[in-house]
Amino acid sequence: MAAPGGSVGAVECRLDGKVALVTGASRGIGRAIAAAYAEAGASVMLSSRKADALEEAVAGIQPAAGAELATFAANAGDPEAAAACVAATVERFGRVDVLVNNAATSPYMGPMIDIDLPRLDKTYDVNLRGAFVWTQEAWRRSMQTHGGVVVNISSIGGLSVETSIGHYNVTKAALIHLTKSLAADLAPGVRVVAICPGLVKTDMARALWESNEEAVGRMVPLQRLGEPEDIAEAAVFLASDAASWITGTTLVVDGGMLL
Repeated sequence: MAAPGGSVGAVECRLDGKVALVTGASRGIGRAIAAAYAEAGASVMLSSRKADALEEAVAGIQPAAGAELATFAANAGDPEAAAACVAATVERFGRVDVLVNNAATSPYMGPMIDIDLPRLDKTYDVNLRGAFVWTQEAWRRSMQTHGGVVVNISSIGGLSVETSIGHYNVTKAALIHLTKSLAADLAPGVRVVAICPGLVKTDMARALWESNEEAVGRMVPLQRLGEPEDIAEAAVFLASDAASWITGTTLVVDGGMLL
């Protein structure tokens, strides 16, 4: 933001008055993003499959003054559930300013060539098709008129190869390209960005770190595994006006793992 005299003024990473919808928000990275958004002033609709888990998540979040929290149980891979959740968000808060496509699944671990079709389809339906459907619903019901930001949570697996979770990584690589395509398609009114987390201490990634956390952490240049809050802070920045000239890009938050 240019200031008089040609200098650049600082823009605070705040989301006051914004409305955010976060999928996969009952735990891990999604819950951390929902909490960070609420603390930054946004009203947040938290969504995941289980209503009781959502209520538990909301109980631990302290929103800023004027910010509100709501929940809506929905399977991220179900287009009808996505449409219902976006509609409920618009009905409750009037619009959707920020959509975070965080929900993901990885039901198979092993050589990619051996994955069965039901688990292949489930991974695709949630991780890639789901992100598109939720974005399409947010666009049609709100962002086409009011503008907004879409934050897709990809993975450094989309930029590298890990043979044990190959199809998961394929969907995350595709999500990076989807981010670029949608950014071009929806500009200038809507920004679309992605975050590629490294190995973060979440329940979903537990099999990759829990048995040998210390040793795995030492392999990271910054000498520790990621915390959900590390990703949430990046998500606040990308959704805020401080990132108003950023779209179509992918921010790697991995402690240097790809190095």
